Order: sequence, then C-alpha cells, then structure tokens
Amino acid sequence: MNVTSKIKQPIFDEMELFEKKFYESMTSQVALLNRITYYIVNRKGKQMRPMFVFLTAKMVSEGSVNERTYRGACVIELIHTATLVHDDVVDDSNRRRGFFSINALWKNKIAVLVGDYLLSKGLLLSIDNGDFDLLRIISVAVREMSEGELLQIEKARRLDITEDIYYEIIRKKTATLIAACCALGAKSVIEDEVQVENMRKFGELIGMAFQIKDDLFDYTDEAIGKPTGIDIKEQKMTLPLIHVLNTCTSKEKSWLINSIKNHNKDKKRVKEVIAFVKDNNGLLYAEQKMVEFQQEALLLLNNYPHSEFKDALILMVNYVIERKK
Repeated sequence: MNVTSKIKQPIFDEMELFEKKFYESMTSQVALLNRITYYIVNRKGKQMRPMFVFLTAKMVSEGSVNERTYRGACVIELIHTATLVHDDVVDDSNRRRGFFSINALWKNKIAVLVGDYLLSKGLLLSIDNGDFDLLRIISVAVREMSEGELLQIEKARRLDITEDIYYEIIRKKTATLIAACCALGAKSVIEDEVQVENMRKFGELIGMAFQIKDDLFDYTDEAIGKPTGIDIKEQKMTLPLIHVLNTCTSKEKSWLINSIKNHNKDKKRVKEVIAFVKDNNGLLYAEQKMVEFQQEALLLLNNYPHSEFKDALILMVNYVIERKK
C-alpha cells in the first residue's frame, strides 16, 4: 500500500462520499461548464487538502464529522481548483498533472471564467448553509494567496528578497490554504477557538515545509513533472538561492544576480547557477529549515490522544518532506 492510501485509510468512507458531494457542488445548467468540471474531477490530484480537513476534524473530535465538515472540504477543493485553473492562465502553462490544462483545451477566456465560477460556487456553498465562520477562514486564505502571488511578482522584478520576505511569500501563497484546511476541519466539529487556532498553526507550518520541498525540486534531476531550473528561468527567488546570495562574496553575488536577470534562458548558465547553489550549501540550508517547520508542526499534535487519525496526520507531515514529486 502506498503512503497516500495509508493516510486515506482512516477516512476512506468520508473521502468516497466527499467525491460525490464535490462533483455535485460543481454542477451547472450550462453544458459547457459541466463538460469542463467533469474533465477536472476525472483528473484529480492526491486530494491532500480535503484529507487534511477530515483528519483534523476526526482527530480533535475523537472520530466524528458532520455535514459542515463535508461542505468545508468541498469549499476548500473548489477554491483550490479555481486557483489552479487561474494559475495555468497566469503561467501560460499547457499541462497540469500530466494532462492538458483547461486553458490549453478551451483557451484562456473560458479558463478564467471557469475559475471564477468555481470560486463563486465555493462561496455560495458556505453562504447558502449559513457557514459564515467557515467562510471567514476561507476568505482570509483567498485574500492571502492573491497577496502572496503579487508580492512574489513584485520582488522578482527587483531580485531583493530577504529570507523573511521569502517566508512571508510562501506563508501567504501556499501555507495559508493548508492552514485553512486544518482550521476549517476543527471548526466544523468543535467550538474551542484555542484548538482551532492550534490546528491553523499546524497547517501553516506544514504548508511552509511543503513549499520549501517544492522549491528544492528545482535543483534535482528527478522526474517530478516540472523541469529542473524552471524557478531560475522564471526569476523566482527561492530559499536555496536566497541563502547563497546572503553568504557569498559580493563578486559572486553580482554574477548570480546578472545570471538570473539577463541569462535566465541560457541553459548552460542556469546549470552553472544550480551547481553554484549546491556547492555553497544552499540546498542543505533549505532542507534544515524545512525540517524545522516539520518538527514544529509535529509538536502541536502532542496534546492530542493517540488515534488512527493522529497517526495519519503524522504520516502526512512526514510524507510532505519525503515525497519524490
């Protein structure tokens, strides 16, 4: 049994029912929309976000979920899917998880509208059922994700990212949605704000580790679905590079910045940058930071009694930093 199946095991029935509810939550009177949403549902990823919702809910409530939990999981997945559809338009990307992206098959205009539709369906699912507490958690995540992406674009133009700004970017861009999953899972079943905040922080720390792992993939040769050096080509400043820029000589720093600004399409130069970052402990430093976030997250689970849901969350936390793609 693979790791994802093991993590899913304690919430297998919930995930089965969730998939039906998720598909129903997307339905429309427009045939074109239904065709596109059917395409999306049949090319689903690992579904990590709904898994976080259900595992968190079951851990804090000693095994129970309710309709609010399902709605919360559906809203998160609708909004996550909307952001992926919009991201592919922004990045001019033709592939998503090995398949054609929505914009590749139906063009940008339709992709943007589909993303907007999914976002509105998510918000309405909460409003129609009076889940305003859950809606607040999700809306904060949507705002922060947009801010994170724009902050990254702003800083990429000037290449002046410090380590603190990098953490702020990834906290908003990636970690905030996983934080929302865990807060939402807890909030759907309990009223205890201290526990909800505890779970939000847990999700945020996992999200930070998850994004650093993603950034490390840019420096590996493993088949992960994105080519090596793509972040450098797109002038994205990630932790391995930021650390090396802060620790190398001023001459080396000038060469690095010049390479990223003016030679980022030159394959040979990109390879040289990757080698330089590796040789100057950029990867080692980023890996250490990733493990720090992971360990901090695990500490937050210590107060909860032993259960299969807690075990699955621990497995999930370890999977985030050990995964190969």
